[in-house]
Order: sequence, then C-alpha cells, then structure tokens
Amino acid sequence: MRATSLVRKVLNIKSIRVRHVSFSPAGLMCDVAPTTKVPRCGGCGCRARGYDRRPKARRWRHLDFGGMRVELRYAIRRVDCRRCGVTTELVPWAAHNSWFTFAFEQTVGFLAQAAAKTVVSEMMRVAWVTVGSIIQSVVARRGGTDPLDGLIHIGVDELSYRKHHEYVTIVVDHVTGNVVWARPGKNADTFKSFFEELGPERSAAIRIITMDMSQAYIKAVREVAPQAKIVFDRFHVQRLAHVALDEVRRAEVRHVVNPQDRDALKKTRFVLQKNPWNLSAVEHGKLTDVKRTNHRLFTAYLLKESLAAILDRRQQHVARTKLEEWATWASHSTLKPFVKVAKTVRKHLDGILGYIATGLSNARSEGLNRKARAITHRSFGFHSATSLIAMLFLCCSGLRLTPSHVAPRTH
Repeated sequence: MRATSLVRKVLNIKSIRVRHVSFSPAGLMCDVAPTTKVPRCGGCGCRARGYDRRPKARRWRHLDFGGMRVELRYAIRRVDCRRCGVTTELVPWAAHNSWFTFAFEQTVGFLAQAAAKTVVSEMMRVAWVTVGSIIQSVVARRGGTDPLDGLIHIGVDELSYRKHHEYVTIVVDHVTGNVVWARPGKNADTFKSFFEELGPERSAAIRIITMDMSQAYIKAVREVAPQAKIVFDRFHVQRLAHVALDEVRRAEVRHVVNPQDRDALKKTRFVLQKNPWNLSAVEHGKLTDVKRTNHRLFTAYLLKESLAAILDRRQQHVARTKLEEWATWASHSTLKPFVKVAKTVRKHLDGILGYIATGLSNARSEGLNRKARAITHRSFGFHSATSLIAMLFLCCSGLRLTPSHVAPRTH
C-alpha cells in the first residue's frame, strides 16, 4: 500500500485525496485536495464558478497521530458565488474560514465539556484563547432545531461574572431543562431582546415565566408578553423571610446588655435558619431558650416558619387567605424587617400564588446557575460575555458531543 493511501485511511475523512506526505521536525504534513471537481461556495455550499487559487497554500490543524503534529495543506480555490460573491471554496475536512479540521474542533469541544480550558489547551497543543474560539465555532454550527421553537414554560435569571460587575441574562426551557437563550446584561431591554428574537407568534405561545422579583424582568414581560403568567420563585420568597429574621436577630443582639447573653444570642443564627426537623437536641435547647428569653426574636422565627408552611400548600384559594393573614400578622408585629416583607408579599401576591398553582419555580435556572458558576471557576473566570455564553451553550444546552473517532467527520 502506498504511503498516501495509508495516510488517507488514517485521516478517515471522506471526499479527500492525499497527494503527498512529508515528515518534518514539526510533525506530519499532508498535501490534500477535495475529490470533487466542481467547487462549492464555502459560505452557502452551492456550486460556484472557480477562477483561480490562492498563491499560498492554507494549512489546517488535524488530530495528532502517534504524538506527531498533523497538518493538512491545500491551495484553496477562490469562487464567484451568486449569493455570497467572491469567497473561497468549501472543503470537506473543515468549516469555512477555519484553521482546524472538523475532527480537531469536535475533540476540543468534547474535552471542554468536562475539563478546564487550560487542560484542553495543553492536551491539544493550542493557545488558551484558541480553545475559546473553537468552542464558539462548535456551538455556532451545533445544528438541529431552533432552541426557541416550542417554548411554553420558561425561566429567566441573571448570572454574574467578573467579580459581580457584569451580568448575563439566561433563559431556560422548563420542559427540556436546557439553556435556550443568553445575552449580556440584566435590564428590561435585555429581556425584551429575547422576545424580539422569539417573534410575536412564538411570544404569544408562552404561558408561564418563572423569575425572581426583578422589576426589570417584570416590566419586560408585562410590556411584551402580557398573556404570560408570572411565577415568582419560592426560594426568593422564602429568602425574604430568612433575611428579615437575621436582621431582627442582629437588632436584638445590639440591645442585649449582658455579654454572656449577647454571645448566646449571636450563636443562634443557624439554629433559627434551619428547618425544625433538622435540629439536633442541643439546637432544640437553644431554640427553647430563645422562646423563653426573647419574644420578638421568637415571633420572627414563627413568621419565617409560617410563610414556609403556607408555600407548602397546594390549594391556591386557601393559600391566598393564609398569605393575606400572614401579611396582616407581619404588619402588626412591630418588626420592621417583616413589615417590609409583608408589603412585598401583598404587592406580588399573584406571582407567589402562581408557584402554588403550577408547582414551577426557578430551580432549573438556579441549578444551571450553579453549574455555570462551576464552569466559571473551572475556567478561572471569563474576560467577555461571549466566551461565557459559548461555554453555557456547550455544557448546558443539551449539546451532545462525542470523541472524534465516534462522531462523523463530514458536516
């Protein structure tokens, strides 16, 4: 078997002809060419008229073979396409204007789903920045159906990066659990741009949107998709009571004169925040001491637990009555943090009841948020929203990549 035939079988790329093979200190250089005689446009893939070749041959990085760096070399033709104008021809081993083969990019994407970019950079012998560019290319041509099709129940949340100075708005499909849209920013205009891409017809099909109590997101929904039911995340509603409870505890600590009593009250923070069924015997003792010695703090604890119990209900009309009673109790408790929470509950009562009626929450969005933060920590941060969004779609959009020896080599 000739060396060129052997290399062609090793490369395992369809519609390719190996003309010459040479070895150098850098590795293996393969002079190749497409098997098709009529060139196709690299932009749209249609047949086009070729009129010359570039004077200098282009090189594409391929997967290493036996520890050697492998490159493909070809003097690419320029074509005159009716749709795209003058551009270069389509080659079967790489995407248009890419310097890497499909197999190489597929492997980089597969590794980046599970490993840090630094590890991928060292393993594939490319620059750290290049790994990010390849990831964006893989995500851009992921194919399949439009992720914005068929959306009915969605969740929206923001993700911070660059030390919480920059944000990205993320939209999650509750049906599939995948990220379907992400853009820089977290204001109303950012979320409106999602509905602009969705279009009027698909926007009208959305029935439920889960979110936190962000006024920017609420404003965008009411202006663009008024038919959608807003459901506030249970976690954020309960967190209001937890924060108010801690504010009451700190205020009571400041009013205690006896140093020993003050220290004892300080150490009740986690006891008051935990669920009653998770308390140990010692913690039950601390809670009993709070009930006996500090009426205001114990009232705040009961308010927190009562709100959680109401959110556990499944009858919407009963929950409405209980929430109104709870808001009245909190308003007359003389505990300023809970008076503020009562006003918030009254203002967003319908959205809170939406959780009880539908059972939907922002748990998927929050779960993906934690996964996204793990990706951010694994990558030691991102310098741009574009890189972060590409990684989100690579790891959280349901994109299934396989090693290059399993995936098909043609696209």
